[in-house]
Amino acid sequence: MSGVFFGWDIGGAHLKIAKLGGSGEILAVRQIACPLWRGVGELSRACALLDFPIDEPGAVHAITMTGELCDIFPDRVSGVRAIIAQLTRHVNNAASVRIFAGYEGWLDLQQATGEKAIAVASANWLALGAFTAELIGDGVLIDIGSTTTDIIPITNGEVRCLGRDDASRLSWEELVYTGIVRTPVISVCSSVPLRGRRQPLVAEVFATMSDVYRLLGNISERHDLMPTADGRGKDLASSAQRLSRMLGLDLESEHDLAEIGGVASYIAAQQRHRIENALDLVLSRDPGSGHNTTLVGAGAGAFVVEMIARNRKVNFRAFDTLVGDDSSVAESIVTAAPAVAAAKLAWMTV
Repeated sequence: MSGVFFGWDIGGAHLKIAKLGGSGEILAVRQIACPLWRGVGELSRACALLDFPIDEPGAVHAITMTGELCDIFPDRVSGVRAIIAQLTRHVNNAASVRIFAGYEGWLDLQQATGEKAIAVASANWLALGAFTAELIGDGVLIDIGSTTTDIIPITNGEVRCLGRDDASRLSWEELVYTGIVRTPVISVCSSVPLRGRRQPLVAEVFATMSDVYRLLGNISERHDLMPTADGRGKDLASSAQRLSRMLGLDLESEHDLAEIGGVASYIAAQQRHRIENALDLVLSRDPGSGHNTTLVGAGAGAFVVEMIARNRKVNFRAFDTLVGDDSSVAESIVTAAPAVAAAKLAWMTV
């Protein structure tokens, strides 16, 4: 058996990587900003920032991705091929490379860049779901990242999603395009209660949900890796100013800061309701399941899943508690859950 396994989750905004030892133990988990919309070379830049080597000849590299959807690529197949080509430049020629292709399973390089390339596109949710299904019998896995939310029902140890690709998962609301960092505030709600009126929001990307969660004290610096909407600071005053601009206002006093904090709470609740509505739709396919369903939280927004579970009075499990590894990397395991899952699945099947 190989001495080391790497799990890669290559998104449009972040690179996530997990490193396992030969016994399956988690040695390291990292998340690095990787804005692929600037060019596929961003992946090489992100790899250069890793603080451990990835070119070991006996390593197994398990790759999954969502970055192929970036608009720098003419289509998703081109994106899959370009991402694989870029990443494998940094991998030892003697290493084993396996690419996760959803229901097609694991593919080698030739298969993944050939006629089955489309199966590789945005399959990271199923890698995470399949691994989680090995650990729990029944429940719903909710992975809330910087940009999207995956809702993955699991019954009798099997993933029970109806959608299989981005388009069908969107239509079944198993994929919700909302996250805690990059999502524009205007996509979450169009108005907020303010000073006794319903204040419309301007249809501009003046603020993102990272501003909302900074003001609420929910977001960690390690998750908040993307530039702000105006390129300015990530302090509370700057976040409040951006959110004020969404209201057509300026931030002028401490009173304004407190008032904008109330607006942030309302917007966060609207995002949470949107996720809960999608969850209710998924649960409605199995009537009665919502009363005792365990919710498993993953991603940088796992805290939102915990809020939902608490409000519904159902059991909550953070993804890292299922994996059962050292608490010193617990937060990273939750944030980079698909990368951890890919590495673990590869280790389990070698």
